[in-house]
Parts: sequence; structure tokens; C-alpha cells
Amino acid sequence: MSVGAPSTLQPRLASVRYLDVAAVLVATVPALALGAPVLGYAIGGGAWLLQRLIQATDHVWTRRFAEPRAQVGARLFEAFGRIWLLAGAIVVAGVAGSRADGLTAALVIFCAYTIAFAIRLASGKPAPRADAR
Repeated sequence: MSVGAPSTLQPRLASVRYLDVAAVLVATVPALALGAPVLGYAIGGGAWLLQRLIQATDHVWTRRFAEPRAQVGARLFEAFGRIWLLAGAIVVAGVAGSRADGLTAALVIFCAYTIAFAIRLASGKPAPRADAR
């Protein structure tokens, strides 16, 4: 494939962009049926869904900044905030419940992150923005 050629994976990957969210939702019933702690799964899954919602709205929010430096700063702040949200959810699950709840929250977040990361790697270089010069 040449450097400037459009990727044939882009249309297919657009349909799996939120596969991590679907995996968290679909895995709920089997995980709980197999004995996963409800509190840990609820906190871990809820935190993952919340951080994905924040990530999706971040792109809309940061486009309002005229200066590129302000956009980068806002996105960096948002990215670190989402990391702290997930880490805090694991701690809250462990303290509010038991160690098993904390472990469950950590495993839910780890699995969802792994899926999201793999999709991001497979999608390749982002498409150029329409307003780019």
C-alpha cells in the first residue's frame, strides 16, 4: 500500500469503534452469572462507559478553542482526567466493597481498554481534518 492511499480498513473499523462499550455491556450478564462481584462490575463498567462518554464529547468541546495550543492543553487535561477517573473507580470499588470488587473493576477496565487500544492501533493514522490547512 502506498503512503497516500486511503486505508481499506477505515470503513470496517468505523463499525467497531465502540466495540469496547459493547463488550462491557454484553459481558455483564455472563460475568455476573459466573459469580463476578456485582459492585465491582458495576463500578468498573460504569467508569469505563463514563470515560468513553467524556472522550466522545471532548472532541466537540475542544473544537471551540481557536488556538491549537489551547486544544492540545484541553485534550491533555481531559486524557489525564479520564485515567484518574478509572484509577479512582478501582480504588472506590475496593474500598466500598471488597478486594474482589476492586479486582473485578480493574479487570473490566483492563479488558475494555485492551479492546479499545487494539482498535485504535488497527485503525492507523487518523484522517486529516477538513479544516486543516
